[in-house]
Amino acid sequence: MPNDVLLKIEDLHVEFQNKKKGKPLAAVDGVDIAIPEGRIVGLVGESGCGKSMTAMAVMGLLSRPSRTSQGKILLGETDLLALPAKEVRKITGDRISIIFQEPMTSLNPLITVGKQVDEVLRIHANIAPQEAREKTIEMFRAVGIPEPEKRYHSYPYELSGGLRQRIMIAMAMICKPDLLIADEPTTALDVTIEAQILRLMKELQQETKMSVLLITHNMGVVAQACDEVYVMYLGKVMEYAEVHELFQHPTHPYTLGLMHSLPGTARHGEPLYNIPGVVPPLSCLPEGCRFCTRCERAQERCFKEQPGLYDVGQGHMVRCFLYEKGGEANG
Repeated sequence: MPNDVLLKIEDLHVEFQNKKKGKPLAAVDGVDIAIPEGRIVGLVGESGCGKSMTAMAVMGLLSRPSRTSQGKILLGETDLLALPAKEVRKITGDRISIIFQEPMTSLNPLITVGKQVDEVLRIHANIAPQEAREKTIEMFRAVGIPEPEKRYHSYPYELSGGLRQRIMIAMAMICKPDLLIADEPTTALDVTIEAQILRLMKELQQETKMSVLLITHNMGVVAQACDEVYVMYLGKVMEYAEVHELFQHPTHPYTLGLMHSLPGTARHGEPLYNIPGVVPPLSCLPEGCRFCTRCERAQERCFKEQPGLYDVGQGHMVRCFLYEKGGEANG
Protein backbone atom coordinates (compact mmCIF):
# COMPACT_ATOMS: atom_id res chain seq x y z
CA MET A 1 0.00 0.00 0.00
CA PRO A 2 1.43 3.45 -0.94
CA ASN A 3 2.43 5.85 1.82
CA ASP A 4 0.54 8.86 0.36
CA VAL A 5 -2.92 7.45 1.05
CA LEU A 6 -5.60 10.13 1.36
CA LEU A 7 -8.50 7.91 2.41
CA LYS A 8 -8.29 4.36 3.72
CA ILE A 9 -11.26 2.06 4.24
CA GLU A 10 -10.46 -0.78 6.64
CA ASP A 11 -12.63 -3.88 7.18
CA LEU A 12 -15.82 -1.97 6.41
CA HIS A 13 -19.12 -3.76 7.14
CA VAL A 14 -22.47 -2.25 6.18
CA GLU A 15 -25.61 -4.20 6.97
CA PHE A 16 -29.40 -3.99 6.75
CA GLN A 17 -31.70 -5.11 9.50
CA ASN A 18 -33.75 -8.10 8.35
CA LYS A 19 -37.13 -7.93 10.07
CA LYS A 20 -38.23 -11.37 8.80
CA LYS A 21 -35.27 -13.48 9.93
CA GLY A 22 -33.70 -11.20 12.49
CA LYS A 23 -30.17 -11.76 11.13
CA PRO A 24 -28.65 -8.63 9.50
CA LEU A 25 -28.00 -8.69 5.74
CA ALA A 26 -24.42 -7.86 4.75
CA ALA A 27 -24.34 -5.31 1.91
CA VAL A 28 -20.63 -4.55 2.42
CA ASP A 29 -18.62 -7.36 3.98
CA GLY A 30 -15.07 -6.59 5.13
CA VAL A 31 -14.00 -4.17 2.38
CA ASP A 32 -10.49 -2.65 2.34
CA ILE A 33 -9.80 0.18 -0.11
CA ALA A 34 -6.94 2.67 -0.24
CA ILE A 35 -7.28 5.89 -2.26
CA PRO A 36 -3.88 7.54 -2.81
CA GLU A 37 -3.44 11.28 -3.22
CA GLY A 38 -3.89 12.53 -6.78
CA ARG A 39 -5.09 9.22 -8.20
CA ILE A 40 -8.32 8.04 -9.83
CA VAL A 41 -9.42 4.76 -8.25
CA GLY A 42 -12.14 2.72 -9.91
CA LEU A 43 -14.69 0.67 -7.98
CA VAL A 44 -16.41 -1.59 -10.49
CA GLY A 45 -19.08 -4.28 -10.39
CA GLU A 46 -22.68 -5.02 -11.28
CA SER A 47 -25.64 -3.31 -9.65
CA GLY A 48 -26.26 -4.68 -6.16
CA CYS A 49 -22.61 -5.39 -5.37
CA GLY A 50 -22.23 -2.77 -2.61
CA LYS A 51 -20.40 -0.02 -4.49
CA SER A 52 -22.84 2.79 -3.70
CA MET A 53 -23.29 1.57 -0.12
CA THR A 54 -19.53 1.93 0.35
CA ALA A 55 -19.72 5.51 -0.95
CA MET A 56 -22.69 6.32 1.28
CA ALA A 57 -20.78 5.03 4.30
CA VAL A 58 -17.84 7.32 3.45
CA MET A 59 -20.17 10.32 3.09
CA GLY A 60 -22.05 9.53 6.31
CA LEU A 61 -25.32 9.21 4.39
CA LEU A 62 -26.43 5.79 5.58
CA SER A 63 -29.85 5.76 7.20
CA ARG A 64 -32.09 3.09 8.68
CA PRO A 65 -32.41 0.22 8.06
CA SER A 66 -28.75 0.33 6.91
CA ARG A 67 -25.84 0.94 9.27
CA THR A 68 -22.08 0.56 9.56
CA SER A 69 -21.46 -2.29 11.99
CA GLN A 70 -17.67 -2.55 11.84
CA GLY A 71 -14.55 -1.00 10.35
CA LYS A 72 -12.80 2.34 9.92
CA ILE A 73 -12.85 5.08 7.29
CA LEU A 74 -9.64 7.04 7.77
CA LEU A 75 -9.16 10.49 6.24
CA GLY A 76 -5.55 10.98 7.16
CA GLU A 77 -5.54 10.03 10.84
CA THR A 78 -9.21 10.87 11.40
CA ASP A 79 -11.71 8.01 11.57
CA LEU A 80 -14.90 9.40 10.06
CA LEU A 81 -16.98 6.63 11.63
CA ALA A 82 -15.91 7.76 15.10
CA LEU A 83 -16.96 11.40 14.57
CA PRO A 84 -20.33 12.91 15.56
CA ALA A 85 -22.66 13.49 12.60
CA LYS A 86 -22.18 17.26 12.91
CA GLU A 87 -18.41 16.94 12.45
CA VAL A 88 -18.83 14.57 9.48
CA ARG A 89 -21.07 17.13 7.75
CA LYS A 90 -18.30 19.73 8.04
CA ILE A 91 -15.96 17.40 6.14
CA THR A 92 -18.37 16.06 3.52
CA GLY A 93 -19.12 18.69 0.90
CA ASP A 94 -15.84 20.39 1.76
CA ARG A 95 -12.90 17.97 1.84
CA ILE A 96 -14.95 15.07 0.43
CA SER A 97 -17.73 15.58 -2.09
CA ILE A 98 -19.91 13.33 -4.22
CA ILE A 99 -21.59 13.29 -7.63
CA PHE A 100 -24.70 11.12 -7.62
CA GLN A 101 -25.96 8.90 -10.44
CA GLU A 102 -28.99 10.85 -11.62
CA PRO A 103 -28.75 14.66 -11.44
CA MET A 104 -32.46 15.21 -12.05
CA THR A 105 -33.30 13.47 -8.77
CA SER A 106 -30.34 15.02 -6.93
CA LEU A 107 -31.13 18.64 -7.78
CA ASN A 108 -34.05 20.50 -6.19
CA PRO A 109 -36.53 21.23 -9.02
CA LEU A 110 -37.89 24.31 -7.20
CA ILE A 111 -34.58 26.17 -6.80
CA THR A 112 -32.33 27.58 -9.52
CA VAL A 113 -29.12 25.64 -10.07
CA GLY A 114 -27.00 28.69 -9.23
CA LYS A 115 -28.61 29.06 -5.80
CA GLN A 116 -28.11 25.34 -5.13
CA VAL A 117 -24.37 25.60 -5.80
CA ASP A 118 -24.19 28.85 -3.82
CA GLU A 119 -25.56 27.00 -0.80
CA VAL A 120 -22.50 24.73 -0.66
CA LEU A 121 -20.21 27.76 -0.47
CA ARG A 122 -22.34 29.52 2.13
CA ILE A 123 -22.33 26.44 4.36
CA HIS A 124 -18.67 25.47 4.08
CA ALA A 125 -16.86 28.72 3.14
CA ASN A 126 -19.11 31.19 5.00
CA ILE A 127 -18.88 33.90 2.32
CA ALA A 128 -21.22 36.71 1.26
CA PRO A 129 -24.01 36.00 -1.27
CA GLN A 130 -22.47 38.16 -4.02
CA GLU A 131 -19.07 36.48 -3.69
CA ALA A 132 -20.76 33.07 -3.71
CA ARG A 133 -22.59 34.00 -6.94
CA GLU A 134 -19.33 35.10 -8.60
CA LYS A 135 -17.51 31.91 -7.59
CA THR A 136 -20.42 29.75 -8.78
CA ILE A 137 -20.47 31.41 -12.21
CA GLU A 138 -16.70 31.02 -12.40
CA MET A 139 -17.05 27.30 -11.63
CA PHE A 140 -19.84 26.94 -14.23
CA ARG A 141 -17.43 28.38 -16.77
CA ALA A 142 -14.66 26.01 -15.62
CA VAL A 143 -16.83 22.92 -16.16
CA GLY A 144 -17.80 24.02 -19.66
CA ILE A 145 -21.33 25.34 -19.11
CA PRO A 146 -22.16 27.81 -21.91
CA GLU A 147 -23.53 31.23 -20.94
CA PRO A 148 -22.84 30.62 -17.22
CA GLU A 149 -24.45 33.90 -16.12
CA LYS A 150 -27.70 32.87 -17.80
CA ARG A 151 -27.55 29.24 -16.62
CA TYR A 152 -27.07 30.45 -13.05
CA HIS A 153 -30.77 31.43 -13.06
CA SER A 154 -32.01 28.23 -14.74
CA TYR A 155 -34.07 25.52 -13.08
CA PRO A 156 -32.96 21.86 -13.47
CA TYR A 157 -35.83 20.99 -15.86
CA GLU A 158 -34.60 23.70 -18.27
CA LEU A 159 -31.26 21.97 -18.77
CA SER A 160 -30.19 18.89 -20.72
CA GLY A 161 -28.89 15.78 -18.98
CA GLY A 162 -25.31 16.69 -19.85
CA LEU A 163 -25.67 20.22 -18.44
CA ARG A 164 -27.33 18.92 -15.27
CA GLN A 165 -24.40 16.56 -14.74
CA ARG A 166 -21.99 19.48 -15.23
CA ILE A 167 -23.96 21.38 -12.57
CA MET A 168 -23.46 18.41 -10.23
CA ILE A 169 -19.72 18.41 -10.98
CA ALA A 170 -19.58 22.17 -10.30
CA MET A 171 -21.40 21.64 -6.99
CA ALA A 172 -18.99 18.88 -6.00
CA MET A 173 -15.91 20.89 -7.04
CA ILE A 174 -16.88 24.34 -5.73
CA CYS A 175 -15.06 23.87 -2.39
CA LYS A 176 -12.01 22.26 -4.07
CA PRO A 177 -12.27 18.89 -2.27
CA ASP A 178 -9.38 16.56 -1.58
CA LEU A 179 -11.53 13.59 -2.64
CA LEU A 180 -14.32 13.44 -5.21
CA ILE A 181 -16.61 10.40 -5.19
CA ALA A 182 -18.29 9.97 -8.58
CA ASP A 183 -21.10 7.42 -8.25
CA GLU A 184 -21.85 6.27 -11.81
CA PRO A 185 -21.80 9.90 -13.06
CA THR A 186 -22.46 8.98 -16.71
CA THR A 187 -25.12 6.26 -16.33
CA ALA A 188 -28.04 8.31 -17.70
CA LEU A 189 -26.07 9.97 -20.50
CA ASP A 190 -25.54 9.01 -24.14
CA VAL A 191 -22.06 7.90 -25.21
CA THR A 192 -21.05 11.28 -26.66
CA ILE A 193 -21.93 13.21 -23.49
CA GLU A 194 -20.43 10.39 -21.40
CA ALA A 195 -17.08 10.87 -23.12
CA GLN A 196 -17.26 14.65 -22.54
CA ILE A 197 -18.04 14.24 -18.84
CA LEU A 198 -15.25 11.69 -18.33
CA ARG A 199 -12.77 13.95 -20.12
CA LEU A 200 -13.89 16.93 -18.02
CA MET A 201 -13.50 14.98 -14.76
CA LYS A 202 -10.02 13.82 -15.73
CA GLU A 203 -8.95 17.35 -16.71
CA LEU A 204 -10.24 18.78 -13.42
CA GLN A 205 -8.50 16.01 -11.48
CA GLN A 206 -5.20 16.72 -13.20
CA GLU A 207 -5.53 20.48 -12.62
CA THR A 208 -6.45 20.25 -8.93
CA LYS A 209 -4.49 17.06 -8.04
CA MET A 210 -7.50 15.80 -6.11
CA SER A 211 -8.21 12.10 -5.62
CA VAL A 212 -11.23 10.48 -7.25
CA LEU A 213 -13.20 7.34 -6.39
CA LEU A 214 -15.03 6.49 -9.62
CA ILE A 215 -17.87 4.02 -9.11
CA THR A 216 -19.13 2.29 -12.24
CA HIS A 217 -20.35 -0.96 -13.76
CA ASN A 218 -18.65 -0.13 -17.07
CA MET A 219 -15.18 -1.59 -17.64
CA GLY A 220 -14.78 0.69 -20.66
CA VAL A 221 -15.10 3.73 -18.38
CA VAL A 222 -12.53 2.20 -16.03
CA ALA A 223 -10.06 1.73 -18.89
CA GLN A 224 -10.45 5.36 -19.97
CA ALA A 225 -10.28 7.10 -16.63
CA CYS A 226 -8.71 5.09 -13.79
CA ASP A 227 -5.20 4.56 -12.44
CA GLU A 228 -6.08 1.53 -10.32
CA VAL A 229 -9.15 -0.64 -9.89
CA TYR A 230 -11.07 -2.58 -7.25
CA VAL A 231 -13.53 -5.17 -8.60
CA MET A 232 -16.40 -5.72 -6.17
CA TYR A 233 -19.04 -8.45 -6.01
CA LEU A 234 -21.71 -9.00 -3.34
CA GLY A 235 -20.02 -6.80 -0.79
CA LYS A 236 -16.47 -8.11 -1.20
CA VAL A 237 -13.43 -6.97 -3.18
CA MET A 238 -12.69 -9.77 -5.66
CA GLU A 239 -9.67 -8.28 -7.39
CA TYR A 240 -7.37 -5.28 -7.16
CA ALA A 241 -4.63 -4.09 -9.52
CA GLU A 242 -3.22 -1.12 -11.38
CA VAL A 243 -5.46 -0.48 -14.38
CA HIS A 244 -2.91 -1.60 -17.01
CA GLU A 245 -2.11 -4.75 -15.05
CA LEU A 246 -5.81 -5.57 -14.67
CA PHE A 247 -6.58 -5.23 -18.36
CA GLN A 248 -3.45 -7.08 -19.46
CA HIS A 249 -3.86 -9.89 -16.89
CA PRO A 250 -7.49 -10.09 -15.67
CA THR A 251 -7.51 -12.99 -13.24
CA HIS A 252 -10.70 -13.50 -11.23
CA PRO A 253 -13.49 -15.32 -13.14
CA TYR A 254 -15.82 -12.44 -12.32
CA THR A 255 -13.42 -9.85 -13.74
CA LEU A 256 -12.97 -11.99 -16.85
CA GLY A 257 -16.76 -12.13 -17.23
CA LEU A 258 -17.01 -8.34 -17.03
CA MET A 259 -14.22 -8.00 -19.62
CA HIS A 260 -15.82 -10.46 -22.02
CA SER A 261 -19.15 -8.63 -21.72
CA LEU A 262 -17.71 -5.47 -23.26
CA PRO A 263 -19.12 -4.53 -26.68
CA GLY A 264 -16.67 -5.42 -29.42
CA THR A 265 -15.20 -8.45 -27.66
CA ALA A 266 -17.43 -11.00 -29.43
CA ARG A 267 -16.56 -12.30 -32.89
CA HIS A 268 -18.64 -11.06 -35.79
CA GLY A 269 -21.97 -12.86 -35.90
CA GLU A 270 -21.64 -14.29 -32.38
CA PRO A 271 -23.74 -13.12 -29.41
CA LEU A 272 -22.09 -10.97 -26.74
CA TYR A 273 -20.97 -12.97 -23.70
CA ASN A 274 -22.96 -12.54 -20.51
CA ILE A 275 -22.14 -13.84 -17.02
CA PRO A 276 -24.52 -16.72 -16.17
CA GLY A 277 -27.30 -16.01 -13.69
CA VAL A 278 -27.94 -12.82 -11.73
CA VAL A 279 -26.61 -11.18 -8.56
CA PRO A 280 -28.44 -13.05 -5.75
CA PRO A 281 -30.33 -11.15 -3.03
CA LEU A 282 -28.53 -10.47 0.24
CA SER A 283 -30.85 -12.92 1.98
CA CYS A 284 -29.47 -15.77 -0.18
CA LEU A 285 -25.70 -15.28 -0.01
CA PRO A 286 -23.61 -18.39 -0.76
CA GLU A 287 -21.86 -20.02 2.17
CA GLY A 288 -18.54 -20.09 0.34
CA CYS A 289 -17.17 -17.81 -2.37
CA ARG A 290 -19.66 -15.05 -3.18
CA PHE A 291 -19.35 -15.76 -6.91
CA CYS A 292 -19.51 -19.57 -6.77
CA THR A 293 -23.14 -19.86 -7.95
CA ARG A 294 -22.31 -18.08 -11.22
CA CYS A 295 -18.72 -19.18 -11.73
CA GLU A 296 -18.01 -21.55 -14.61
CA ARG A 297 -14.79 -22.71 -12.87
CA ALA A 298 -16.23 -23.28 -9.39
CA GLN A 299 -15.08 -26.40 -7.51
CA GLU A 300 -16.65 -28.17 -4.54
CA ARG A 301 -14.49 -26.23 -2.11
CA CYS A 302 -15.77 -22.91 -3.47
CA PHE A 303 -19.31 -23.66 -2.23
CA LYS A 304 -18.15 -24.32 1.35
CA GLU A 305 -15.23 -21.99 2.07
CA GLN A 306 -14.55 -18.30 1.49
CA PRO A 307 -11.22 -17.56 -0.21
CA GLY A 308 -8.85 -14.87 1.03
CA LEU A 309 -7.13 -12.25 -1.09
CA TYR A 310 -4.05 -13.75 -2.73
CA ASP A 311 -1.10 -11.81 -4.16
CA VAL A 312 -0.31 -12.93 -7.72
CA GLY A 313 2.52 -10.43 -8.22
CA GLN A 314 2.88 -6.73 -9.09
CA GLY A 315 0.58 -5.88 -6.18
CA HIS A 316 -2.22 -7.71 -7.99
CA MET A 317 -4.65 -9.21 -5.46
CA VAL A 318 -7.27 -11.87 -6.27
CA ARG A 319 -9.95 -13.49 -4.09
CA CYS A 320 -10.04 -16.93 -5.70
CA PHE A 321 -8.83 -20.41 -4.69
CA LEU A 322 -7.45 -20.92 -8.21
CA TYR A 323 -4.63 -18.55 -7.27
CA GLU A 324 -4.09 -19.60 -3.66
CA LYS A 325 -0.56 -20.80 -4.44
CA GLY A 326 0.24 -17.54 -6.19
CA GLY A 327 0.80 -15.84 -2.85
CA GLU A 328 -0.20 -15.80 0.77
CA ALA A 329 -3.78 -15.09 1.79
CA ASN A 330 -4.36 -11.55 2.96
CA GLY A 331 -7.77 -11.81 4.51
